[in-house]
Amino acid sequence: MQRSTRLLLPGLTLALLMPSAAFAGAVGGAVAHPTESTIAINSVWVVLAGALVFLMQAGFAMLETGMSRSKNAVNIMMKNYMDLCVGSVLFWLLGYGFMFGLNPTGWLGTDHFAPSYGGDWEFTLLFFHIMFASTAATIVSGAMAERTNYLSYLFGAIGITAIIYPVLGSWIWNSNGWLKQMGFIDFAGSTVVHSLGGWCALAGVILLGPRLGRFSATGTIHSIPGHNVGMLGLGGFILWFGWFGFNAGSTLEASTNIGLIVLNTQLSGATGAISALLISVILRKPILISSTVNGSIAGLVAITAGCATMDVPYAVLTGFIGGIISVLGVQLLEKVRIDDVVGAISVHGFAGVWGTLAAGIFLKGNMFNGDQIIVQLIGISATFIWVFFAAMIMYGLIKITFGLRVSTMHEQRGLDITEHGEIAYPEFTHNAAYKTEHLPHLQKL
Repeated sequence: MQRSTRLLLPGLTLALLMPSAAFAGAVGGAVAHPTESTIAINSVWVVLAGALVFLMQAGFAMLETGMSRSKNAVNIMMKNYMDLCVGSVLFWLLGYGFMFGLNPTGWLGTDHFAPSYGGDWEFTLLFFHIMFASTAATIVSGAMAERTNYLSYLFGAIGITAIIYPVLGSWIWNSNGWLKQMGFIDFAGSTVVHSLGGWCALAGVILLGPRLGRFSATGTIHSIPGHNVGMLGLGGFILWFGWFGFNAGSTLEASTNIGLIVLNTQLSGATGAISALLISVILRKPILISSTVNGSIAGLVAITAGCATMDVPYAVLTGFIGGIISVLGVQLLEKVRIDDVVGAISVHGFAGVWGTLAAGIFLKGNMFNGDQIIVQLIGISATFIWVFFAAMIMYGLIKITFGLRVSTMHEQRGLDITEHGEIAYPEFTHNAAYKTEHLPHLQKL
């Protein structure tokens, strides 16, 4: 089922929301409207899938915290916690209307802002889409970790969920969107969610600059390891678990193709981790848990666009290539002195591009169709142009007005104490100068 069913307007009938019923009359009979029990079953499935996507927020928080230093653990958790909160409210207020409102031009929705009335199914879909919007915003957190002003980060999350993400979504998932009309394929969001998050992260880290000590004046790359690989690994497991709801829930109904979707998702994530391990061996690099987990996530990102429209062997191949891209992408960014703490640009941006292209190349029943591949390339290019430059403008304005990066002193001391006035591991810092009781003095410096 294509994402066109996500368009929800006032007065839209339930038959349009349930395509299996709406298309029943296409074979000559009368349209069979969904029964109350069918609607209830579909609602339960979509809500449960949305709850799984909500859990991904915890996965991102744990993965990013584990890959960062202990002095920034509170800050990472707070960013992931609050971008979900502000993103939920802003998407309800503005984003949902921009994304799924009446779209006569194909570029932007014009109504259905802050919906407070409607059928039960409408509220089900709104809840589900809030989770997707929050996921898109939180991808940026890890890339910009350890040196970003906390309130400035939240202003960026507001811009993503209220404007940047909904505008792109209106092009691709609104039935009147110009890319949707061209036949662009992105079933669950390799481009709409993941590439968007990656390109926003790229803009953010370019304007931020690298962390202190990450690159020397002579070009030497210095590793800054995270403080908790166990938390990193558990975060990877939670993200993988939530991805089943992310992809299979995008059917928007309890349909029989859920099995194919979750199988493709599982195998693509698995082969992404395997290929990341293999490419590390081939390149004679250490087999790191960070690159392995990122490889699996890259495989999951890659299959997200085509999980419902791709045969299983090609899903395996898609994930395998995604894992390789995640490893090589991190190395490429390091060579050009771009400091992405968790590898989000490579995992979500680069692998999202590959997955979107693969959805067109390996489209079931229409493989290697040149016209479809061109449409996918147009969508990929348009996404980068809109998202990257919109994010550059947004973060540039934040940098000028509020300041995007914390001071050198605060970065050295850690954002936990300087931004939040608390420490993640106080029992290990009895003799530290940076304690909560010293906060008023620290903030003056």
